Amino acid sequence: MQSRAAFKLLSTFLTFSCLLNQGLGANCAGNSPTVNQTKVGFGEPPKFMVEVQNKCPMCPIINVHLNCGSFPQRLVSPRLLKVIGFDDCVLNAGLPLAPLQTFSFNYSHHMFVMHPTNWSFQCE
Repeated sequence: MQSRAAFKLLSTFLTFSCLLNQGLGANCAGNSPTVNQTKVGFGEPPKFMVEVQNKCPMCPIINVHLNCGSFPQRLVSPRLLKVIGFDDCVLNAGLPLAPLQTFSFNYSHHMFVMHPTNWSFQCE
């Protein structure tokens, strides 16, 4: 009976060791964050809501960079989206987005195409 419990404990330990060795972020490699923009105002200029979602169900993501063209900083607080340079913006001051969390902000201007370009899984 004791040997069976010891085997179960050893098996559990080896499983977790393998996960730590590979990094849990490896399980999220195919779950890159997504950016969706929705037109929410029809005046001039139009208003857009941007939603960035962490698609990984296991790990937070940090330092999410988006390509953002010539997005003017005056359109949103730098705590929401900070313009680093042409076509490089950092979301949420680089702070983590929890697993499956959606982070959103609004801006009024013509639409800027945005896509995630760089991020890190915090559980690696």
